Amino acid sequence: MPRAILVVLDSAGCGGAPDAADFGDEGANTIGHIAQECASGRASEGRSGPLNMPVLDGLGLGAAVELASGLTAEGMGRTPTGIWGAATEVSIGKDTPSGHWELAGVPVPWDWHYFPNTDPAFPPEVLEAAARFAGTGGTLANVHSSGIPVIQKFGPEHMKTGWPICYTSVDSVFQIAAHEEVFGLQRLYDLCKAMATILHPMRVGRVIARPFVGDAETGFHRTAHRKDFAMQPPEPTLLDRVQAAGGEVHAVGKIYDIFSGNGITRAYKGKGDAGLFEHLVALTRTAPDNSLIFANFVDFDTLFGHQRDVSGYARALEWFDSQVPRVLAELRPDDLIFFTADHGNDPTWAGTDHTRERVPVVGKLAGQSGRKIGQIGFADVGETLAKHLGLAPGKHGKSFL
Repeated sequence: MPRAILVVLDSAGCGGAPDAADFGDEGANTIGHIAQECASGRASEGRSGPLNMPVLDGLGLGAAVELASGLTAEGMGRTPTGIWGAATEVSIGKDTPSGHWELAGVPVPWDWHYFPNTDPAFPPEVLEAAARFAGTGGTLANVHSSGIPVIQKFGPEHMKTGWPICYTSVDSVFQIAAHEEVFGLQRLYDLCKAMATILHPMRVGRVIARPFVGDAETGFHRTAHRKDFAMQPPEPTLLDRVQAAGGEVHAVGKIYDIFSGNGITRAYKGKGDAGLFEHLVALTRTAPDNSLIFANFVDFDTLFGHQRDVSGYARALEWFDSQVPRVLAELRPDDLIFFTADHGNDPTWAGTDHTRERVPVVGKLAGQSGRKIGQIGFADVGETLAKHLGLAPGKHGKSFL
């Protein structure tokens, strides 16, 4: 009996999005540019040489990069032995919910609300609500920023005042950072949940709790207790359809948060991508027939893409590739597995935000050796998994197998 496994390497895009210029991202290529930097010797912190991803490249990763963008990923380009292609998104965004929902068969039918890249970034009534829900005299930051710099800058004042740190990015998000011990983790979650009741009707896609620990002397660092309060998908996704047909849906990483728990049988969290990978291996071994395993590995995005850390991103990709054989070894004859991404976050690009890109789609299914699927849509990925599980066709996309 079949199972379906969808693994998202968060932000590992491969360039070539036809509307990239509309987002200021024409020419961005996360995997392609990392490969170039590695081959030129400019990504040698903690590693050396060309980007080394023999397993995913063997399935077709290098070929997918070239198909998507025309760029040859140096050090890659093995003859594909898997199913391979590149997917283009139609949702108007380069954010996590848009990418994941569309991969699960549901494009976003509306425009997200984005806060302007100004100082201040938020309207007064939003911050007044945040302070009221938090029970504090005010808030801190009120800027566009990536997460680590903002807590280093405002962490000391937060420790003194207890005021929450509120910031955003080019994505449709309202992020709140607070010290787990000084402010309290559950209090932070409650604050974010309350803010979601105000911001979701504005089409702000996510309110994100960003807890951290530490102090001004030793430095601050974020913990693994991030929690996303996301809008509900606009219609049933692949996850709901699998459950309605009697199958189980196992969500690894932040999938539960992205889909607001809809259609999920059980969620699995872990400390970093290494912890999440252990869940993926175990589920590939034990999940019952007719299951969907849906995993997100976020460290590529949060630790290296937003930080514009090319060497770190390359190390993470190489580590992940070295672990993939553990999952492939657990596959059953009827299993279909895809490795893909939700957007880009080119660490060689300007700024600190996501980049609009196509994403690679590489996978494996018994009897489908070296199959090129070409240029497809994000929703086609979900529809292919749905057909594999014997589900009726959905409203968006079509199966490519």
